Amino acid sequence: MKNLAPNILRQRLLIEGFYTTDMSREILEKYLLNLAEQLNLRTYGKAMIFSPGSGMGKAENAGYDAFIPLIDSDISFKTQLKIIVAAN
Repeated sequence: MKNLAPNILRQRLLIEGFYTTDMSREILEKYLLNLAEQLNLRTYGKAMIFSPGSGMGKAENAGYDAFIPLIDSDISFKTQLKIIVAAN
């Protein structure tokens, strides 16, 4: 769509990286809550964390999708359990 709600100011921050811990729903929920707290952001709901069952998609894309609602925005988190490095 062209010029979708041009009066709305949109700001996004994208953080990419690697983690060195075992990933689990509990660790991810604590991370999202702590991130919001450290940034002085107010949540209004629990973290929603999804991990599609095996066979639902490509194995290399398996991981977690998470979301925590904030008063003025939200935090989304995506992870892959396997690291895929493209060959040049």
